[in-house]
Amino acid sequence: MAELYSKSRTKWACRRGMLELDVLLGPFVDEAYDALSEQDKLVFQRLLAVEDPDLFAWFMGHERCPDAELDAMVKLILDRVRV
Repeated sequence: MAELYSKSRTKWACRRGMLELDVLLGPFVDEAYDALSEQDKLVFQRLLAVEDPDLFAWFMGHERCPDAELDAMVKLILDRVRV
């Protein structure tokens, strides 16, 4: 199970087609991923499976994520950026 969300694989999955997403996701993995609970790591993995246009809309506040767990992860990432 640990291989499913190893930090190196996760870091690679954060490389997206949009620079705006790269700027959010990459630093989050570098700075906060290790401190996530196992459950939150799984949620983050699910977030990485979402298509870029949806992620962009959620992170930019154009839309709200309909999945409560993913929405909470988006907010966590945005809160870390604002600090």
